[in-house]
Amino acid sequence: MSAYAFARGLAAILFSPLIGQYIDTGNRLKVVRLSIVVQRAVVAASCVIFYLLHRGLFPGTGVQNGMLVVLATLACFEKLASILNFVAVEKDWVVIVAENDPDSLRLLNSQMRRIDLLCKLFGPLGIALLDGISTEIAILVNLGMNVSSIVIEYFAIARVYSEVPALQTAKTRPTSPQNEGSAVHSRLSQQCRHVSKMASKAASDLRFYFRHRALLPSLAGALLYLTVLSFGGQMVTYLLSSGYSSTEVGVARTFSVAFEVMATWVAPWLMGKIGPIRAGLWMSSWQLTTLIAGLVVFWAFLSNPVVSASGLVVGTILSRVGLFGFDLCAQVIVQEDVEADHRGAFSSVEAALQNAFELLSFGSTIVFSDPAAFKWPTLISTVSVTLACLLQAIFVRHRRKHLVHFEYLGSMCGDLLTGKKTARERQFQRLGHDEEQNLANRS
Repeated sequence: MSAYAFARGLAAILFSPLIGQYIDTGNRLKVVRLSIVVQRAVVAASCVIFYLLHRGLFPGTGVQNGMLVVLATLACFEKLASILNFVAVEKDWVVIVAENDPDSLRLLNSQMRRIDLLCKLFGPLGIALLDGISTEIAILVNLGMNVSSIVIEYFAIARVYSEVPALQTAKTRPTSPQNEGSAVHSRLSQQCRHVSKMASKAASDLRFYFRHRALLPSLAGALLYLTVLSFGGQMVTYLLSSGYSSTEVGVARTFSVAFEVMATWVAPWLMGKIGPIRAGLWMSSWQLTTLIAGLVVFWAFLSNPVVSASGLVVGTILSRVGLFGFDLCAQVIVQEDVEADHRGAFSSVEAALQNAFELLSFGSTIVFSDPAAFKWPTLISTVSVTLACLLQAIFVRHRRKHLVHFEYLGSMCGDLLTGKKTARERQFQRLGHDEEQNLANRS
């Protein structure tokens, strides 16, 4: 499981610069349509191979292993198409549709994330129930859904494109240098120049990313991918080995998704109150606090695997509000700060870093593959969340020049100790006195 995911993530890292360049230079509708067709087509092809494997039509271990390599290759294409769709729609289209209105942007982000989470809840659950009846039926239903959704998504996205004129505005295309080579240059030299140009573009995107003012929240969000505490394959495998049943894991995962969906309401409300910058710090602090609490219980009861795992489960479930809340806050910051012509470049580097940290998380369970050693990947995950929280705190300190209003807290504590009214109480008293005076005058 970890090796398969490792290969999939590696493909995303290697080819993310190409995706960013295509998003920044390609027609918006063609970019999204390509991502839809590729993503659905490779999943459908994978379903066909799974069906043939399940029916035993590929005899021999060598042929079956070859089919698994094909499936892993298709998964790499699916991952790249997924990144293409996510970056193009959620980092570019959404900003334009919201017309730079912060409230509309937060509403769109939260609604799209809520739909995504609900699909991640009911999709696997529905397929699992069908698989309990018949694996063949589950594969065929998945195949039919992906084939039919191509048509729906292909024309639905065109409708959005036609109804928002701003999406039809051509992007600023970077001017390519004149070809100074003569016609006698070999194809090999042309390929070398092409590779050199691609490497130069990737290096340019990296420099742009690490020099951008939105670096810290973006990097903090990428660090959160270095975790095994997510009810993914790694954590589920450990829970099953510690004594949890499949049903209990499913119930825990359902509660986790419920808290994730809750974050799509909590985060926009909090951003409306204190802004996305401070809200991001609050969300990341909540995530870190709950994970540390779960980790303490996990380490304290290692001799009792069920109790130990339960502490980790509760801490992870509670942390999902902070994780997805911070993700929404960081997304708003990036959407508002990154220039329109460079959103693809910035977000593709961000996606590459996310996959790099995700690779490290899979690497941690490859190294510590024994369930008894799962404590070390959990510790690495908590350290990663701690670093993300520190990066967000540095970002808040840089933008707002402070983290906490210590002078306000000091004056308030001093007033409480001396029996004086606080500034807020004096303000309320003054407003109340003015209101009473106005009523007396009207009388």
